[in-house]
Amino acid sequence: MNDVKKMYIDGEWVVSASGQTRDTINPATGRVLATVTEGTAADVDRAVAAARQAFDEGPWGTTPAGARAALLFKLADLVEANGEELGALETSDNGKPLRETAYDVADTAACLRYYAGLITKPTGQTYEVADPMQAMVVREPVGVCGLIVPWNYPLLMATWKIAPALAAGNSIVFKPSELTPLTAIRLFELIEEAGFPKGVANLVLGAGPVVGARIAEHMDIDKIAFTGGTKTGRAIMTAATGNLKKISLELGGKSPCVVFEDADLETAVDWALFAIFANQGQVCSAGSRLLLQASIHDQFVERLVERAKQIRVAPGDSEGVEMGAMISEAHMEKVLSYIKIGKAEGATLKCGGHRLTENGLGEGFFIAPTIFADTTPDMRIVQEEIFGPVLAVQKFTDEADAIALANHTIYGLAGGVFTNDGARALRFIKKLRAGITWINAYHPTYNEAPWGGYKQSGIGRDLGTFGLDGYTEVKQININLAPGPVGWFEA
Repeated sequence: MNDVKKMYIDGEWVVSASGQTRDTINPATGRVLATVTEGTAADVDRAVAAARQAFDEGPWGTTPAGARAALLFKLADLVEANGEELGALETSDNGKPLRETAYDVADTAACLRYYAGLITKPTGQTYEVADPMQAMVVREPVGVCGLIVPWNYPLLMATWKIAPALAAGNSIVFKPSELTPLTAIRLFELIEEAGFPKGVANLVLGAGPVVGARIAEHMDIDKIAFTGGTKTGRAIMTAATGNLKKISLELGGKSPCVVFEDADLETAVDWALFAIFANQGQVCSAGSRLLLQASIHDQFVERLVERAKQIRVAPGDSEGVEMGAMISEAHMEKVLSYIKIGKAEGATLKCGGHRLTENGLGEGFFIAPTIFADTTPDMRIVQEEIFGPVLAVQKFTDEADAIALANHTIYGLAGGVFTNDGARALRFIKKLRAGITWINAYHPTYNEAPWGGYKQSGIGRDLGTFGLDGYTEVKQININLAPGPVGWFEA
């Protein structure tokens, strides 16, 4: 078992209680990258016990904010120092191009520094109340937090949750996707090197239905934070009712990218491509529905298809690559099945729509950038999250029609609008039922701004001050400045 990558529980690198392992696959080649230990419910129990001990009785519960910040700053420096290694590891495990993982690693370090700085800033409130009382509100850590993240941004999604949770003074049990555990393992090696006390940060590897389910239902976990599919989010909500643990859920999306006739065509085409084909379309906030005003529809689609056909699809470490592989063979087949559904529903396939196998790509899991036109609002490819490089183009007549179409899904995660009319842009965004929006742009993300959605796209927010608040409890403190009998009862 010496070559098996391990979990990190209570300050020790350990194998699963079951002794089982799992191979992690390079999606660009289909070959085994590494063998990792496969966690069980018993391993979750061990990790929770360690986290509980560290929070309730260990030094972490009394570690001042400045000391927690220093550890996070040190971790950020270590991430930066090992950035090239982390980026290459992420590309091989996830499939995305190196230029994207470089951004992810840089943003990871920035996120750690953001929360390290934020946690030492003024917080709480005081109130002027009737003499002789003084009232105040303070924020305290929730306790033990279970953190579960997906495979599309393994390192970055991990940090979005780990950084504010640890900054606030919580202990954590973290589960990465079983498809992409390698950068999480390396991150926890850096957490150990940074000097976090044992039991504060615990890593449990394994499958969602086993490890994730146990985290969600565990009675000694005080909060669960999850990013992933809406179906799994519902299951986590149900499991969390056992002890009414706090939850934050960042779930699915079917987000609109809306282009009015007055927008600059080349600019909007460029952003529309980025909105859907960045990270192979495996983005919860992807602009997977392109809404075009009727007067520019044909010209726009023609140019969009021309550009999409030129996208360079290759393994993520190839020179000049612009789009990489799907995360797994199973997910590739799921995306291809949606393409078949789109054809059967009567949508017009304008480009792509097939697996790429030439030039050695057949060893991996690659799909050509795919665009459907002539769609209708009731089509499954318009309503359901495909999570791949598949774009559904819709046509609208005017502003009211665009709003109606944009809001016509169960999701409300993100959306963007392109227009040179500033008033119309803001009118549109204010009516869009989504939590993350852009005007004349799509996808830029900032650690300082909250991330999350409306409707079935989730509950709560990651990032920003809102993300930190989600890892705290609010306590009211009332102080009698003139202690003495209350005198309520005569005798």
